[in-house]
Amino acid sequence: MSPSQAPRFARELRATATLALPLVLGHVSTGLINFVDNVIAGHHGTRTLASVTVGTALLWLPMMVPIGTLIALTASVSQLDGAGRRHEIAPLFRQALWLGLGLGLLMFAFLSVVPMALGAFGIAPDIIPGATAFAHAVRWGVPALILFFCMRYLSEGLHWTLPTMLLGFGGLLVLAPLGYALTFGVGPLPEMGAAGLGAASATVMWLQALGFGLYLWRSRRFAPLGLFAHLELPRRRAIGALLATGLPIGVTVLMEGGLFIATALLIARLGEVPAAAHQIAINVSALCFMVPMGLAEATTVRVGHALGAGTAEGVRRAAQAGYVIVLATQALSALLLLTGHDAIVAVYTDDMAVAALASTLLLYAAAFQFPDGIQVMSAGSLRGLRDTRVPMFLAMVSYWGLGMPLGAGLGLGLGWGPQGMWAGLIAGLAAAALLMGARLAWRLRNLPPAVPAPSVGTLTSGL
Repeated sequence: MSPSQAPRFARELRATATLALPLVLGHVSTGLINFVDNVIAGHHGTRTLASVTVGTALLWLPMMVPIGTLIALTASVSQLDGAGRRHEIAPLFRQALWLGLGLGLLMFAFLSVVPMALGAFGIAPDIIPGATAFAHAVRWGVPALILFFCMRYLSEGLHWTLPTMLLGFGGLLVLAPLGYALTFGVGPLPEMGAAGLGAASATVMWLQALGFGLYLWRSRRFAPLGLFAHLELPRRRAIGALLATGLPIGVTVLMEGGLFIATALLIARLGEVPAAAHQIAINVSALCFMVPMGLAEATTVRVGHALGAGTAEGVRRAAQAGYVIVLATQALSALLLLTGHDAIVAVYTDDMAVAALASTLLLYAAAFQFPDGIQVMSAGSLRGLRDTRVPMFLAMVSYWGLGMPLGAGLGLGLGWGPQGMWAGLIAGLAAAALLMGARLAWRLRNLPPAVPAPSVGTLTSGL
């Protein structure tokens, strides 16, 4: 980097960090919601924790697709903003809401029937009733959750990330007392166990969605866009364009998230103690992942904005700034897990068998902090470039061509148990980091000096 470029790179670092901080805190609040669920479930009983583990897997495995698909809205909005085409944002947003509503109804139907297949997956019979009760309760909040992500991605694409943080922590403040009351039974409320946590989570999802909608409707910041000025019917061309860009992202997110969730389901076949220990370790890992995820989303916005403005140097600078920050944060996460794994696990459970296994698994989590940060940052930068199809295939190869077969072979085939499954996670994330990083390096190296972004128009041509 030349001396003349250093001040601009420093400004980019500050812009990315400023944009990312509320996103990271918002994701942390989401992770803390899962933390609260697991602490409440763990203190209610090992069976409740195992049930919530499986029920959470049933929720988030398919949810990866609509949430990932709608991420396309962030990159598209940031490019329209960078290109000075803000008048096209509101129509695009309204079509995204229609798409989100349709995906939410599909998810509701899925969660209504999929628990009936748990026995066929080999889930321990004593876990199935609680997992089913959790899934059937939480499904009522799923449409609201997907609409919330539509509104969140719009706001983030316009460099306004504060609502994500505030609504995230607001939901946490509601969930903690409500989840405890419905799980254990307080006063006239009956003890509902895992179903109580599902009902509390669904309630929070609706409160967050309604709160975000009210904010967008009344906020002066968004008033010039006219987000709710019209109510168009769903338009096949516009929704098809969103799907063309977003569905590969959804599948990519599913490939990674599915690796973790399928691992949880396979470990649940080993019994309550391995399932509970895995849930603790994966929840801690997920909390750590909130930081690079927020940074990657901020980098998507910065890369997309630079692409819309047509500057190759700005695109490269945005991607490089994201990498610098994420390497620093992942070093801190790895250090925390290596030195504090026993103390962290003690917060979750008093069961000595569960605690010993969970503490060991956190050492495996420390090993994948760097590859996890690199792969999610690479994927975020590629999304800003609207490069989504090739990363989808790279994710398939990494997670399901290597990570899952290796983990299942070691964990179940060779009898290594949860440790073998986690070795597969490390291998899959390392492969994704190498392949995604190579793809991004190639794209950045081959950018023309002036970058046209005509593809944004395909998203709004049918509006």
